[in-house]
Amino acid sequence: MLRLIATSLCLRCQHATALPLNLRPCVTLSSAENRQTVKDLYDLSVDIQKIRKLKGWVLHQSQAYTKQVAEVLKDMGASDSIVSQILAVHPEAVLCHPEQMQAQRELWMSVCPNQKDLIGIIEKFPASFFTSSSHHDNQRNNIAYFQSLNLNKRIITKLMASAPQSFSRPVEQNEVMVRTLQQAYQELGGEEANMKIWLQKLLSQNPFVLLKPPEALRQNLLFLRDKGFSTAELLHLLSKLRGFVTELDPDSMRRTLAYSQDAMGCSEADLRDIILNCPAVLYYPETILADRIKCLLSAGISMSQIILTPTVLELTTQIVMYRIQRLRAYGYDVRTGSLEVLNGTKKDFEVSYGKLKLRRERPIFNPVAPLRGDD
Repeated sequence: MLRLIATSLCLRCQHATALPLNLRPCVTLSSAENRQTVKDLYDLSVDIQKIRKLKGWVLHQSQAYTKQVAEVLKDMGASDSIVSQILAVHPEAVLCHPEQMQAQRELWMSVCPNQKDLIGIIEKFPASFFTSSSHHDNQRNNIAYFQSLNLNKRIITKLMASAPQSFSRPVEQNEVMVRTLQQAYQELGGEEANMKIWLQKLLSQNPFVLLKPPEALRQNLLFLRDKGFSTAELLHLLSKLRGFVTELDPDSMRRTLAYSQDAMGCSEADLRDIILNCPAVLYYPETILADRIKCLLSAGISMSQIILTPTVLELTTQIVMYRIQRLRAYGYDVRTGSLEVLNGTKKDFEVSYGKLKLRRERPIFNPVAPLRGDD
């Protein structure tokens, strides 16, 4: 019996010493994983368990370039922690051949101001940088096309980062959509001199507009024209919706407009004014609008106030209630005051709130009011 135990222990010892010394005990291997890839990722302090959970297939690839990818990123100025973060979020990067990665680096640097900015982009949008080599020609052609439109390099970089699909596809598809946008702008009375700035803003605010079918834009504009919006008003909507007009469709807009008119009890002309003041109403589903209107009414706000300041409907119910409570703490009653103070970003609201607070703490001096004296 003792002889069997001793033999078993010897076999275990031989198996343990057969493992490479540079694989720490905590770096356990799952079946068929690439031993070298796991070791290299561990040496770079990458969260291997996270990779196993979300993208374990990467560790099973026979060929990987973990060290080389890390070296290129560091050569571009990435710190050890940033390299670790990039590879944890997008482990597919280790499958990118060094030559392919160098080609991507040169391509992006043609529109990116410097390598520091490029590392920042890779950190936020790693999947946009580590793309298939089969897309390089399309990327190059699309960059050349957008440069021919005299678009700002930062706009082109933002498009590549946030909507990489638009650069991976043939340039002809983007040309069609851009031409459709330009034609719509001109037909609605937009000035030629302002077209480049208008297009830059639209693409910057909604890069995914390029991926939408051009016909959707035409159908939506025709629908809104049939609803009584003038040419100038359509141009206003096209600009204010920031490209989201392509996200809509006539059926959804018809339902939203019907609900809004019924809920607010207004005429079609008044409804058009509301839409022009708050174009976002067009793309909110009826359920969301219903919840927000109900929330405002429950806080004692009247429908006439909502119609006067429809932009308050852009705020979620949680944000509205939080801001109303903050305002009440300083004696501002939204039921009788303007709703404009509720609007805007968090920073905008804090500024408005700060002014109200200051006004209460330092009341306006009344020269005819009696002075308080000691009794």
